[in-house]
Amino acid sequence: MRTTWGAKTSPGGIILASWGQIDRIVSRSDVVLHILDARDPLNTFSEKLVKITERRGKRIIIVLNKCDLIPRSIALDWRNYFEEKGYSTVYIAAARRMGTIKLRTTIKKTAPSLPAVVSVIGYPKVGKSTVINALKGRHSASTSPYPGSPGYTKTFQLYRVDKNILMIDTPGILPVEGDLVERIIRGYPPEKLEDPVNPAVLLIERVLRHNPQAFLHAYGIEAQEPLKILEEIAIMRGWFYKKTKEPLIEEAARAVIRDFHDGRIVYYVKPVEVQER
Repeated sequence: MRTTWGAKTSPGGIILASWGQIDRIVSRSDVVLHILDARDPLNTFSEKLVKITERRGKRIIIVLNKCDLIPRSIALDWRNYFEEKGYSTVYIAAARRMGTIKLRTTIKKTAPSLPAVVSVIGYPKVGKSTVINALKGRHSASTSPYPGSPGYTKTFQLYRVDKNILMIDTPGILPVEGDLVERIIRGYPPEKLEDPVNPAVLLIERVLRHNPQAFLHAYGIEAQEPLKILEEIAIMRGWFYKKTKEPLIEEAARAVIRDFHDGRIVYYVKPVEVQER
């Protein structure tokens, strides 16, 4: 079974659903899977989606994806954090097919009746389509490495996962509500950023606050100053301006954003750090 609805493209090339479309999808769902990046769940958590879900009287499951990029203890801490707030929560690594059986079971337990219609909603780069593929057990929903590139989901699609689960794949990328860094790095493909240096600097600063050794482990760079890190990456990779022979830090900035999306840069936020603010 397959149904499609229209979506719109943002100036940055991302296929976004409007809030009206999100509301319509939620209204047609029995259960909403809110996919979060387990490395930084709160910055990928949508208060507005939760309010829409509650207003519609629908069930919601928090899915902490990319848990292979964080210690298991941190995944457990985040699961406990959300469950204490009243959310049914599952942690998975969809790209590795880890935790998907638990997620299937949780969907069936959470649904008011079976078969259930489930919507999968989240920000760009949280692994929404990968979750769908993992649940189905075969590659059916389109995925792409970076926001806005070919293969990105462009329409609302309804798939049969099994006899008890029908899944809506929103094109549905939520409008990003997070801070400036999240809005830029998740809202635009790295190649389409006219000035990638500023968001990369902000991203580097954030990463260093939580893991001062992140760039030493990722690139062998000991520097702790963002522009110096970008300069050293450019030199290491042979990226220089043709005329001035200065390091091409814009390309290094795009590389840092790509490597962050790919999980090459080790970074995660602990719930205790959020609670201590």
